[in-house]
Amino acid sequence: MKSIFDESTYKEVEERFKKLSRDSEGLWGKMSVGQMLWHCQIFVKDAIKNKKHTKRGNPIISWFFKKSMYSDKLWRKNLPTTPFAKAKEEKEFEVEHKKLLELIKELYSLRDRKDWNAHPFFGDFTPEQWGKLEYKHLDHHLRQFGV
Repeated sequence: MKSIFDESTYKEVEERFKKLSRDSEGLWGKMSVGQMLWHCQIFVKDAIKNKKHTKRGNPIISWFFKKSMYSDKLWRKNLPTTPFAKAKEEKEFEVEHKKLLELIKELYSLRDRKDWNAHPFFGDFTPEQWGKLEYKHLDHHLRQFGV
């Protein structure tokens, strides 16, 4: 599994996002390209902030799905997302595109950070697992928009 903390993978992701335009259409799902860019920011920001979370997800569900968050197996199309990460209105492509590229760059700059707090739903992740998870989520949405 690729990791956003690997230089060549980071550059690949950056170039793939640069191929998007305001006219890019999803191959599945309901999000517009602007909404997808906004959605991806939420999870990249969460990794960057690295804050401690007092609430955790359901431990049984978390245990069952945790490995799929960073394994080589692709996520299926049309997976549901958590309500707080659903854009309720349209998002401006240029604004969200610029913000996301800046956040991905910032996340990549943290590749040598040793102390990572637990994921708010899935619990403890190693730095390697965080890098794979972030790549996998971004890749999922890039594939959703055909890039």
